[in-house]
Amino acid sequence: MTQTALDLSPQQWQLYRPSLLIEAGDAEQTRRLQRRRQRAWRIARQAAQLLRDQYGAVRVIAFGSLVHDDWFTIWSDIDLAAWGIPPDRFYSAVAAVSGLSPLFRVELVDPAACRPGLRQTLEDEGIEL
Repeated sequence: MTQTALDLSPQQWQLYRPSLLIEAGDAEQTRRLQRRRQRAWRIARQAAQLLRDQYGAVRVIAFGSLVHDDWFTIWSDIDLAAWGIPPDRFYSAVAAVSGLSPLFRVELVDPAACRPGLRQTLEDEGIEL
């Protein structure tokens, strides 16, 4: 049977430090998140190579939560932008990168079709792959 706070003796209460348990849990969660982000970077690089080799991309960048430590969460996807893919092959490229990983949703945008604000964000914050 599990013990609740009401079951603790005065001596056990003195030893009880839930903040230490929370900090230990946070450290493990941080490590898991770091490993997940490293996997996301590997998949992003793999997608960039595929886009260059099979779809003629001349430039591929990662942007969004992947490139910002503080924004990346367990729900983060992989946001990529690619230049140079012929319009008639773009949706085929989207399908190809979308299927690279069951762990991440991979989003591909065509910078030529983006609004000016997003294009500026791509230039300012994107990381070349």
